[in-house]
Amino acid sequence: MTDSKPPMTQTAPAKSLEINASRQFTPWLLEQNLSLAFTTYQAGKLFFIGLQPDGRLSVFERTFERCMGLYAQGSSLYMSSLYQLWRFENTLQPGQTHNNYDALYLPQVGYVTGDLDIHDIVIAQADAKKSSQKLIFVNTLFSCLGTVSETHSFIPLWQPPFITKLAAEDRCHLNGLAVRDGVARYVTAVSQSDVADGWRDNRVNGGCVIDVQSNEIVLSGLSMPHSPRWYRDKLWLLNSGTGEFGYADLETGKFEAVAFCPGYQRGLAFHGDFAVVGISQPRHNKTFSGLPLDGQLLAKNASPRCGLLVIDLRSGDVVHSLRLEGVVEELYDVQVLPSVRRPMAIGLKTDEIRRVITMGES
Repeated sequence: MTDSKPPMTQTAPAKSLEINASRQFTPWLLEQNLSLAFTTYQAGKLFFIGLQPDGRLSVFERTFERCMGLYAQGSSLYMSSLYQLWRFENTLQPGQTHNNYDALYLPQVGYVTGDLDIHDIVIAQADAKKSSQKLIFVNTLFSCLGTVSETHSFIPLWQPPFITKLAAEDRCHLNGLAVRDGVARYVTAVSQSDVADGWRDNRVNGGCVIDVQSNEIVLSGLSMPHSPRWYRDKLWLLNSGTGEFGYADLETGKFEAVAFCPGYQRGLAFHGDFAVVGISQPRHNKTFSGLPLDGQLLAKNASPRCGLLVIDLRSGDVVHSLRLEGVVEELYDVQVLPSVRRPMAIGLKTDEIRRVITMGES
């Protein structure tokens, strides 16, 4: 009689992260005198991409659960996470460094909002007639634009004309927000549905762009649009369901494609003659399957990627790229940090935040 041993169980090795830059990506960062920040809600990471003193790529990351929306203004960096909105401040003055980093983003203010599924964030006027700027975010769960409150989870500011009730139902999947002349002006939605989760039935061509100030739908027939941005007198956006980056012709109400991106797009920023676009590997579920992007990739004999693409606005060519493989498969937002060579941030999960203390002028 022999003793029976329980079968050995094998655990899959933990995925690692591999980041590969195209050959001219680091020289481009140096030439443009900038660095980049981006979020991945799927892996819960805020990444900073810059250059080390020897010219090699610098990658710095911090953990924030389900971090998504990202917005940079001056020395401030705003970010949404699972149930909070954060404001970070760069505590270093021009010319100062900390461990060879020339920007040190410290969490200064955190608002507890609850899980509103916050997408894009901006600092802007809610109304063209009012001069005060405030933190405005896309409250995707309640299908509206909102702002922070000292006493509540949020204060609603605006809702699409077809949304008849503010309810925690994600009716149209409102997601993107563009600022024009300092005013919150354009939003993207996946559909014009007014029932709970109704946007899921209109993913292929139900997307639209809405003028917040006039309530007019200025563009329709889009496929899961994201990340509208006003830049150089044009409204740029990502037609994510088709994989196309382009702009809206507001006179004709048509989308003009400029470049194809091999992945599901979210996150758009600009600097000079260049656009930086975030791309993701589509999840294998009903939300991301059956989109025109599938056919586009098949026709081009390409597989979806995760990373950043740098597009030359003059030619529409993808001139540089940063590719992420392994544990990170999806990105949400990206921001350009001009005149910053190598940024870092203080997180909430180490003792470091106890020891970084700054003092303002009396």
